[in-house]
Amino acid sequence: MRTGLIAEKIGMSSMFDEKGKRYTLTFLKVEHCQVVGQKTLKKDGYNALLLGVKNIKLSKVSKPMKQVFANVKIEPKAKLREFRISDGCFLDVGTALEVDHFSPNQFVDVTGTSIGKGFAGSMKRHNFRGLEASHGVSVSHRSHGSTGGRQDPGKVFKNKKMAGHMGSVRVTIQNLKIVATDKEKGVIMVSGNIPGSKGSYVYINDAIKKTAMAQ
Repeated sequence: MRTGLIAEKIGMSSMFDEKGKRYTLTFLKVEHCQVVGQKTLKKDGYNALLLGVKNIKLSKVSKPMKQVFANVKIEPKAKLREFRISDGCFLDVGTALEVDHFSPNQFVDVTGTSIGKGFAGSMKRHNFRGLEASHGVSVSHRSHGSTGGRQDPGKVFKNKKMAGHMGSVRVTIQNLKIVATDKEKGVIMVSGNIPGSKGSYVYINDAIKKTAMAQ
């Protein structure tokens, strides 16, 4: 298991194949991605690499983090992220990672934070059908209806599907195919939708449920 990459979602588009089928594309930018630190099984209890992406001004980081970057002689980074790795996949601190870390036609898993939708009702949040449009139903057409029993169990169970805050949660989309990479511009083109708004950071890993390369 090797390290992944931190990327910034910069936009979306689409493409058509020879048969006229349309595919959604998401563009991810990898900028100044470097190994900032290491975690070892002997010292920390697990193996991992700490990656940083996108150089920022020294004045933009806290005093403790200034010392962290100074110790490893690396420019301050806008985003840091740990990636679990296997024993034989360590990289030296300061190693730069670029888009060619992944190959075209490779399958990857991408993790991001979905766009927040605020407070939403049960029909929008959980795709409930709502109540009847007539036959005695008044005012409550878009409500979720009953939420539990009477004296037994006498409560609403946890994780009951109800109205509430929608979006702004961690989401992983698996088995997305890399269409192409542009090393000069630092861009990865991925087939499919990726959670998060434009400008948000996502984390790309090798797919765990598919082979590394398409058949």
